[in-house]
Amino acid sequence: MTDAIRLATRGSDLALRQAGEVKTELEDHRHDVELVEVETTGDRVDDALIQDLGKTGAFVRSLDRKVLDGDVDAAVHSMKDVPTDVPDDLVVAAVPRRGNPADALVTPNGTSLENLPAGSVVGTASLRRGAQVQAHRPDLEVEPIRGNVDTRVEKLLAPALQDEHERRTEAEKERMSEDARQQERGDYEASETVEEGVENLDNESDDDSESDRDNRQNAEFDQTVEEWFESLSVLQQSALEREVDTEFDAVVLAQVGLERTGLTHHVHDEELPTNTHVPAPGQGALAITARKDSDVADALRDALDHVRSRVETTTERVILEEVGGGCIAPIGVYALVQGDTVRADVQVFSRDGTDQVGETRELDVENYAAEAREFAADLRDRGATDLIEEAKRE
Repeated sequence: MTDAIRLATRGSDLALRQAGEVKTELEDHRHDVELVEVETTGDRVDDALIQDLGKTGAFVRSLDRKVLDGDVDAAVHSMKDVPTDVPDDLVVAAVPRRGNPADALVTPNGTSLENLPAGSVVGTASLRRGAQVQAHRPDLEVEPIRGNVDTRVEKLLAPALQDEHERRTEAEKERMSEDARQQERGDYEASETVEEGVENLDNESDDDSESDRDNRQNAEFDQTVEEWFESLSVLQQSALEREVDTEFDAVVLAQVGLERTGLTHHVHDEELPTNTHVPAPGQGALAITARKDSDVADALRDALDHVRSRVETTTERVILEEVGGGCIAPIGVYALVQGDTVRADVQVFSRDGTDQVGETRELDVENYAAEAREFAADLRDRGATDLIEEAKRE
């Protein structure tokens, strides 16, 4: 290939970072790459939750349409967003090495899921994550939260930062008023007699005690409001200005999203174990789509495809397709290649997490796709599909 590969991507920070990683790897293989930002249905309905859009592929189909129409050569997706019914003329040309598949609990103060107080409000945009949280901690409240990774974290941090800003502002006003009062007293005391000065010395200990109390009360505010604001990270500054309707004590999102956006350095996060919080099918992986049988598809596969990641995500997507879930369903599927087997963990929940169908099974790596279908059929017979359909109707 001699022409630059036109690579479609969403315009969010996470999507651009992911596409940037793909671009860099392709350039390392001596391909010229041009990134093309495309707005998707999911981007245009920012106030809606994914499950409320009524269909899968809200972040995918607009990009793939550009590929099919020839406007771009390929598209970069989060694998978990890609529907299992890929158009006939399209192919997942490459699955790069998978990132961290786990979920993460993010809190303002580092509290773990086990130690969140009863009644704490946990935000999530996923039916699966909400059901898993309630299955593990039925005493917690789960509320929907929408937005990109940084938006959700900002919504979590906003109330505490706004409260602190208000307290600092009030304390600064009080200090300025006290300074003005002391100046007035100083002017007056300068004209006092020596006798009155002696009397003031007698009362000095009382004045000092009041001053000490004031100093202790304001010790945490050793910066001006402006200095404090400048000391905040860009994320915290944005959170300070964000309006929120619901105060969250924690949010659950993909660990890889935090890592790829660099937010792990700015938040308190707990990686949730994949055996109790089974990830969404394909979570942590990327999917690069292109036109079937094209030179671009071949080039992408040769440069980017990671065999183990493809086997694991294909196993997960086969189970998802056979059970009938779709990317918005309350289902977790996680496959891991272990020698000559593929270990597959599956959890299917009711919306509130009270009912569950789940199992772990080892599949032969030489026949993983067929055995994954058999596994899914067994889960379907045990009521997994019924749980999914019920959750979608609610």
